[in-house]
Amino acid sequence: MRLVRSASCLLLTAAVVALSACGDSGGGGEEKKATQVAAKVNSDELTVHQINAALPRMNNPTEVQVKAATKQVLERLIDQQLLIQKAVENKLDRDPNVMTAIENSRREILARAYVERVMSGAQTPDPAKVKEFYDQHPELFSQRRVYRLQEIAIEATGPALEELKKALPPMKTLQDVAEYVKAKGLRARSNSSVRAAEQLPMEFASRIAKLPDGEVVAVPGPRGVAVIQIAASQVQPLNEEQAKPFINQFLQNKSRMELAQGEIKTLRGAAKVEYMGDFGKPVEGAAPAAEAPAAAPSMEQQATQEPVPAAVGGKVDEEHQDALEKGLSGLKK
Repeated sequence: MRLVRSASCLLLTAAVVALSACGDSGGGGEEKKATQVAAKVNSDELTVHQINAALPRMNNPTEVQVKAATKQVLERLIDQQLLIQKAVENKLDRDPNVMTAIENSRREILARAYVERVMSGAQTPDPAKVKEFYDQHPELFSQRRVYRLQEIAIEATGPALEELKKALPPMKTLQDVAEYVKAKGLRARSNSSVRAAEQLPMEFASRIAKLPDGEVVAVPGPRGVAVIQIAASQVQPLNEEQAKPFINQFLQNKSRMELAQGEIKTLRGAAKVEYMGDFGKPVEGAAPAAEAPAAAPSMEQQATQEPVPAAVGGKVDEEHQDALEKGLSGLKK
């Protein structure tokens, strides 16, 4: 997926360069330099490189789409430049909040750039490892199923949650669960979806692989329980040749993530980190991290998304912090 997008970006970039060079008579260096300027906004210049960096990703764009996207991006950059000029004129670039935001962005960009360099050292997966992964995960490949799932996610904490966990085992259908929720006045939401095994969180896919249609599964968490029923399923296997590109990308992304995490561990081990004042004290009443595990991503997510270690991003996705969603993120439409 990323390869297709990257090729599209290259096509857009090449098209913008070609458009910027229209009318170039092949003259000297000054004329060549001028082709890199897309527009002048008062005393400031907007370049082709700025347009390239801001172009949206498009799959197999036509020439008309390229021209339209280029024009739209340029107009947005012009508006942005006008606002920047007024901000500087009003000395907002010296505002403490603005300066902090700029510094935070700089830190983020530099950290990500270094992580990208480290992750670029990931090797292409060995064919033997690809075959081994295929053989170890029949639920994703040779015995792959496509599921129609129905879910009731129940919100409950404290004594209500403990009571709910005790009440669930005898229940055999979602109707039983719905009646319990209504009787107890609990908040809940329902959802139905169709998902292939590789689109489910990997732990959950393994858990339901051998369960028959109609089976009900409870996924508990500190803020509630999700009850999921396999309404129906169909076996749609993938042979080794079909699965190979998918596994290759998955294993390479895994290797990239391991390299990044290993580098962070190495850097922390070599650095002298001192927590000052209250930052060196444990937070009273805070739950250990193990009590609220992040959601396990699906194989599809891990194979098609760019891995970026959480320690670099500095931003925690609240949905993935919610253990109620663990095992369910792949079920959402």
